[in-house]
Amino acid sequence: MGNNFFKYLNTGPIEEKWGIYVTTVGYSKVTPNERYPKEEHPQSHQLTWNRGRMLTDYYMIFISKGKGTFCSALTEPVEIEEGTCFFLFPGVWHRYRPDIRSGWEEYWVGFHGYYVDQLMKQGFFDPNQPCIKTGLDRDMLVLFKKMIDVVNASLVGYSQQIAGLTLEILGLVNTISLSKQYDHSPLEKAITKAKFLLQESLEHPVDIPELARQLPMGYSAFRKNFKAVTGLSPNQYHLNLRIERAKELLESTLLNVEEIADQTGFDSIYYFSRIFKKKVGLSPNTYRKTFAVE
Repeated sequence: MGNNFFKYLNTGPIEEKWGIYVTTVGYSKVTPNERYPKEEHPQSHQLTWNRGRMLTDYYMIFISKGKGTFCSALTEPVEIEEGTCFFLFPGVWHRYRPDIRSGWEEYWVGFHGYYVDQLMKQGFFDPNQPCIKTGLDRDMLVLFKKMIDVVNASLVGYSQQIAGLTLEILGLVNTISLSKQYDHSPLEKAITKAKFLLQESLEHPVDIPELARQLPMGYSAFRKNFKAVTGLSPNQYHLNLRIERAKELLESTLLNVEEIADQTGFDSIYYFSRIFKKKVGLSPNTYRKTFAVE
């Protein structure tokens, strides 16, 4: 994704009336042999392996790369692999950390509210089985990134917007858990992972042969299989993702066109504007004006 990010949010009566409210959102990339956690969090959220901790909110952590260990007062230690999410429950002691040899990348959201309490009481998510293997689900990544974008922009009403995104993530995790969508053939798993890695790399061009080696799959076979599944070459698929990302940023942020070009991996604003107009039919500035409030 790029730079680490986290924010703790203030909540008030309006957020509580909504029934679900977000208390924190974040992303962290922990490299091998790096201390964990690497950021300084509020005292109430400090986590050490020896002491563990208890929180007052619900949390969901999604591991998008690497591996590590998780355990709680209700579970034995379990190895967490990429494509796994795990839940933290209020008042339940827990601890987790990345493997020192691999590190990991994590997205998280903390949330609470009377609607959430009702969901949990209905047994949709179980503190005795807090780990769910979702696989490298592209929609999960998109939702977390969108939530970080919304928090960054902090426009009017964003608290309710990220509450809705959190509920969407919970629905997605529950659906995957019920349908076992991650249990596909090796080829389907490889293409799913490739789509996830392309979605994760919108800020810069992708080395497609290197991506194929991560699957692992030969370059020619990968290109052939990817196009058979998606209808596009890996490069065209990635370009379309970058253009869609640029559209989102033009619609919902105050970033200028040059900053958006940089955040979507284009070397120059001229090249970005030319490709954007070719794909969308409008220049970036004209496209943005269609979303301006009259």
